[in-house]
Amino acid sequence: MSEITPEVVRHLAGLARIGLSEQEITKLTGELGAIVDSVAKVSEVATPDVPATSHPIPLQNVFRPDVVGRTLTPEEALAGAPDHDGTMFRVTAILGEEQ
Repeated sequence: MSEITPEVVRHLAGLARIGLSEQEITKLTGELGAIVDSVAKVSEVATPDVPATSHPIPLQNVFRPDVVGRTLTPEEALAGAPDHDGTMFRVTAILGEEQ
C-alpha cells in the first residue's frame, strides 16, 4: 500500500521549492506511489543470502600489458589538419578571444 498522499507531494514540492498545480499533484501522487510500491517489492525479495550486484551478468575486467607501440610522427598527425603552424594544430579563436 502506498504511503504517498497529495499532502506528502505538496510537502516535498515545498521543500524542493517547486510549484505544482492540483493536476500535477494528483499525477505525481500516483507515480510516486508506484515507485514506493516497487521499491517495497524489491526490498521484500532482497535477502542476506543474495549478494548485491551492479550488473545482472558476472563480468570480469580484462587487463593487458601496457606496451608502447608505433606512434605518429608530427607530420603524420598533422597530415589531415585543415590548418597547422609547425607542429601544432591551428584552430579558430572562440569565446571572443583576441588573437
